[in-house]
Amino acid sequence: MTSTNPTAAGAQARKLSLGTTMRALGMLPALVLIAILFQLLSGYVETGTLTWSDGRFMAWNNLSIVAQQASINTVLAAGMTFVILTGGIDLSVGAVLAATAMLAMMTSLVPGFGMVAIVVALVAGVVLGLINGALIAFMRLPPFIVTLGTMTSVRGLARLFGNDNTVFNSNLPFAFIGNGTVLGIPWLVIIALATVVVSWLILRRTVLGMRIYAVGGNPEASRLAGIKVWLITLFVYGMSGLLAGLGGTMSAAKLYAANGSQLGQSYELDAIAAVILGGTSFVGGVGSIWGTLIGALIIAVLSNGLILTGVSDIWQFIIKGLVIIGAVALDRLRMSGNART
Repeated sequence: MTSTNPTAAGAQARKLSLGTTMRALGMLPALVLIAILFQLLSGYVETGTLTWSDGRFMAWNNLSIVAQQASINTVLAAGMTFVILTGGIDLSVGAVLAATAMLAMMTSLVPGFGMVAIVVALVAGVVLGLINGALIAFMRLPPFIVTLGTMTSVRGLARLFGNDNTVFNSNLPFAFIGNGTVLGIPWLVIIALATVVVSWLILRRTVLGMRIYAVGGNPEASRLAGIKVWLITLFVYGMSGLLAGLGGTMSAAKLYAANGSQLGQSYELDAIAAVILGGTSFVGGVGSIWGTLIGALIIAVLSNGLILTGVSDIWQFIIKGLVIIGAVALDRLRMSGNART
């Protein structure tokens, strides 16, 4: 008969409890610390001293701006979460957003078809996403290569739709989505939160969600267990396309305009960074949609805070690039830590 050392067992239990708590909190402490830092730094820019009361970051109007800035990236990152959970990647979401925004704007200019533009954008996003999924599922092409190719070709389509010009509609019927509020809460924020909730329900409360995690954890074992991996692949890329189409609608509604060459540039990088910062692993099978929301908020807080503190555009790009590298490094550390435990 073997005996267990109570002290060692207690230490191990505390270690496991701490690890569980840290995984549950994710990057939330980092988000809070970054927000506090920018509150102090924005006050320093104003007065030359690190005073909390003089900071502008925590002002209600600015926090509302941050939430709206995070909304479109949150929607794109939610779709990216589905894809990355299966071990895939979708580099085309920014281009799909631009193309669907262009289609929405052009459709809105047709008399009597103003609100139909939303459906057109969503359907186009799903179709483009399914094309990615079909190439990956049936032709067994690498997701990186497929979505890199569609990113380029769809960007070309977006430019072609408007003859490489900006399409405007000052009487846009669905402009309330980008500029209206409900009980003081912007529609953009409401749509982003609704997207996160629906995504959470799919991933955590349905058999489909369980299968998405299973495919990401081990595709071959999932196939042997009877899961139709090709169908899961089609679904996650279709979902990514759908949410990119929703993001296109939100962008068009906010700007009253769309431009195929500029809109959505580098959005895919922000979406990927949000997902990885939120704790979803690049290798698939591990992740949380709520973590993705926190990741998107971190990206938005960084962008807003750097502007408030007077950081130049050049350094903003450098810092955001370093954040993306740091997010991937953090993912590797998390995975190596899990391997040890």
